[in-house]
Amino acid sequence: MMYSRLSPRLAGWRAQLPLIWLLARQELIDRHKGSVLGKAWTLVSPLVNILVFVLVFSKIMGAKLEGFGAEIDQYTYSIYLICGILAWTAFARSLGTVTNLYTEQAHLITKVKVSLKALPVSVLLAEAIIYAISMVFFAVFLLVIGFPFSTWWLAVPLVFGLQLAFTYALGFLLALLAVYLKDIKEAVTVLLPVWFWTTPIVYVDDILPTWVMSWMQFNPLFQLVDAYRELIMYQRLPDLGGLVAVTLAAALLFGIAAWLLKRTERDLRDCL
Repeated sequence: MMYSRLSPRLAGWRAQLPLIWLLARQELIDRHKGSVLGKAWTLVSPLVNILVFVLVFSKIMGAKLEGFGAEIDQYTYSIYLICGILAWTAFARSLGTVTNLYTEQAHLITKVKVSLKALPVSVLLAEAIIYAISMVFFAVFLLVIGFPFSTWWLAVPLVFGLQLAFTYALGFLLALLAVYLKDIKEAVTVLLPVWFWTTPIVYVDDILPTWVMSWMQFNPLFQLVDAYRELIMYQRLPDLGGLVAVTLAAALLFGIAAWLLKRTERDLRDCL
C-alpha cells in the first residue's frame, strides 16, 4: 500500500530529472556568462578562494590553532576557516537563489509543466558540484601540508546532504512566501550577513560566553559547520543530537512549505 502511494510520486520526480539537470547546468553557465574564462571559473574560483585563505591567514597574519603538531599548526586556522567558509558559501548562495527562484523563473513556470517542489533541486545540484570541486582542492591542500586523513571523511557527504536538505526546505518555504511578500527577498539579503556573524565561522566558539553557546545550539548552521570540523580536523564523531535537530527542523520546514503549496499552488501560478 505504501509503495503504491510512493510510486507515482517517484515517477513524477524521475520525469523532472532531465529538466532539473538542464537548469542546474544553465545555473553554472549563467554565473560566469560573458566572462573570458567562462566555465573555467567554476574551477578557478574555488581554487583562488582556498589559496587566499591559506596565504592571508597562515603566511601573512600567522593565525593558528595549536595542538596538531609544529609543522601543521601554522595552517590549522586556515583549515578551521575553510571548513566553515565552504559550507556557509554553499548555504548562503543556494538560499539566496532559491528564495528568488519562482519569481525569476516565472516565464518557465507559466509555460512548462514543472514541479514547484523539484525546481529548487536544480540550484542545489549546481551548488553541490561547486562544493565538491572546492572540497577536492581542499583535500589536495591537506595532502600537500601533510595533514592526516581518516575514515571520518566518508561522513562529510552525509553532513552536506543534510545541509542541502535543510537549505532546500527553508528555501522552498521562502520561495513560496516571496511570491506574495516582496519583502522576503530583501529580508534574506539583510539577514544572511547577520546569520554569518552569529555563527562561529571566522572565529572560534571558545571565545563565546557560556550563555551564548547555550543559544548557539539552536543555530542549524552552527551544528553543520561544527560537524564538518569535527570530522575533518579533529577526526571524531560530531554531536549527533545537533544533527538530529537539524534533520527535524528541515522536516518541519518542508512540511509547512508542502502544506502551503498544496493550499495555494493554483493562485501562486496565477500570481506569477
